[in-house]
Amino acid sequence: METSFITPKGIQLHRVESDLLGELEVPVDAYYGIQTKRGIDNYQVSNLKMSDFPEYIIAMGYIKLAAVEANHELGIINDEIYEAIAQACRELIDGKMHDQFPTDMVQGGAGTTVNMNANEVIANRALELMGHLRGEYQYCSPNDHVNCAQSTNDAYPSAFRYAFIRMNRGLEAELKNLIAALRKKGDEFNDSIKMGRTQLQDAVPMTSGQEFHAFASNLEEEIANLERNINLLYEINMGGTAIGTGINAAAGYAELCIKKMCELTGEPFKLASDLVEATPDTGAYVSYSASLKRLAVKLSKMCNDLRLMASGPRCGLHEINLPPMAPGSSIMPGKVNPVIPEVTNQVCFKVIGNDTAVTFAAEAGQLQLNVMEPIITECIFESVTWLQNVMKILREKCIDGITLNREHNLETVKHSIGIVTALNPVIGYKAATKIAKEALETGKSVYNLVLEQGLLSKEQLDDLLDPAHMLAAH
Repeated sequence: METSFITPKGIQLHRVESDLLGELEVPVDAYYGIQTKRGIDNYQVSNLKMSDFPEYIIAMGYIKLAAVEANHELGIINDEIYEAIAQACRELIDGKMHDQFPTDMVQGGAGTTVNMNANEVIANRALELMGHLRGEYQYCSPNDHVNCAQSTNDAYPSAFRYAFIRMNRGLEAELKNLIAALRKKGDEFNDSIKMGRTQLQDAVPMTSGQEFHAFASNLEEEIANLERNINLLYEINMGGTAIGTGINAAAGYAELCIKKMCELTGEPFKLASDLVEATPDTGAYVSYSASLKRLAVKLSKMCNDLRLMASGPRCGLHEINLPPMAPGSSIMPGKVNPVIPEVTNQVCFKVIGNDTAVTFAAEAGQLQLNVMEPIITECIFESVTWLQNVMKILREKCIDGITLNREHNLETVKHSIGIVTALNPVIGYKAATKIAKEALETGKSVYNLVLEQGLLSKEQLDDLLDPAHMLAAH
């Protein structure tokens, strides 16, 4: 029941709602209610709100819409309330009222505040559509109607699973864009020879194109890995209610609710085979988070390589030039730092840390529920968002603008001891060893020593050092 709060000027600022713990004032124009307000007061932790992740709210809208459609078809929710709740859910899906989800992403209660935030917003919008005031829950209740045949323990994880699925598509799209940019650089640099390195020591020659194509291939594997793990999230536990026994849900509700979710979203959701097992199970989140970590590890390694290859410009490898994005020092004039690979590294460290938090939270489950799901949710949302954002930045502000120092790279190959490996099949192992030893002792280049000793003509040597001859089996 709603109670008005009137200022001396007669302007209503708040309504008063009550729950198990007593009464609280709620802003009169808020669609959320008392349990959301308690969450606002209790959990000012991360400064990340549910409203910061629109896909989360959209997914919750779909879950609540599927539930009310199932309950209506089973004759549990009447036509008037069904139509109002369904319309409110569709508005959430369309992006409306997202500012009415101010709850912190990090919270206690196993996600109850998130679930009730959705229930209250939908109920109050439904009341408005039915011609009632917000807070007049006797006509449409957040618990009895919007949350009918549900609990936080099935509605909440089902919603964030779908949110992860939706967000993963954007992540994969940005990953594919980055791979395409690397492939383009690989094609551009395919005719430019450089020195390959193992253990930071000269190894054998290669092309810069091969290096960038290898970056692309390395990341390409992660598309399949992400998809393999995101598919685990299509199994949801709607209808399990509190612990998976199905209490408070009508016979046939669980199957019908899953069917409705499939119809509404076009996604291949399936009902968990054992709802008691599924309710506390966090295995899919551990797997998906691990796939994000694996992507982060590979991105970070690539950025380490880019920073090494761009080191210098006079006293480093100086093989590539990264686009200059900011002055590099407040004291050293002319210094430009590899800031975009650096920020990518740091994002990757955060993702790796988030995965550790997910692991600990998954392990901390007890008996029939894992109450640590909010931090699992926050960590994965953050990892997906940060990775997607930084891959776009890396592509646009770094990869697309990389240039080569072709002549410098060719000279390092000619001066390197490593080219004796390429010459070994022609001049023989013994002669190659002698040349390598003399090069090390005198500082002369292998290239020049081979010519001085008449082991090969300049034409023969240049032909052997041609990428077409030297860089593949022949």
